[in-house]
Amino acid sequence: MPSRSDLLLLVEDNPDDEALILRAFELAKVAHPLVAHDGVEALECLSGCAPEALPRLVVLDLKLPRLDGMGVLKAIRADPRTRLIPVLMLTSSMLDDDLAACYALGANSYLVKPIDFSQFVAMVAQLTHYWLTLNQTAAAQGLA
Repeated sequence: MPSRSDLLLLVEDNPDDEALILRAFELAKVAHPLVAHDGVEALECLSGCAPEALPRLVVLDLKLPRLDGMGVLKAIRADPRTRLIPVLMLTSSMLDDDLAACYALGANSYLVKPIDFSQFVAMVAQLTHYWLTLNQTAAAQGLA
C-alpha cells in the first residue's frame, strides 16, 4: 500500500492525455497515482478509500463523461471526508467562465494543459513538488 503522502488521484478520460500525464508523473517521481476515467468512477474511488488512504491531491479534468469535473468538484467539497483535499483542475479549456466556475466551487488551482510535452512535464514536476512536498494541508495533518 502506498503511503498517504504519495497518493494522488488523476481523473482523466482521454487515453492519450492519461498516458502523457502518467509519464510526466513518472518523470516527476510521483509514486502510485490512482486513476479514474470519469466523474462517477472518481467519486467511487474516493468513497471506497479508508480515511488514511485518501489521496493528498486530486488532479481533475473538466470535461468528463457521466459526471463532469465541476460535478466531481462539488461532490468533493460537499463530503466532510474529502472537502479539504486540494483539487487541481487540469484542462484544455481556456474559457473564463470555466475558470471562474471552478474557483467558485472551491478548486485550489486551474491549469491549462500545455501542448508541448517538455513544458507539460515541467509543469507537472512543479505542481507535484509544491502540492505533495511543500504545501501543508489540514487533510494531510489529520485535521479534516
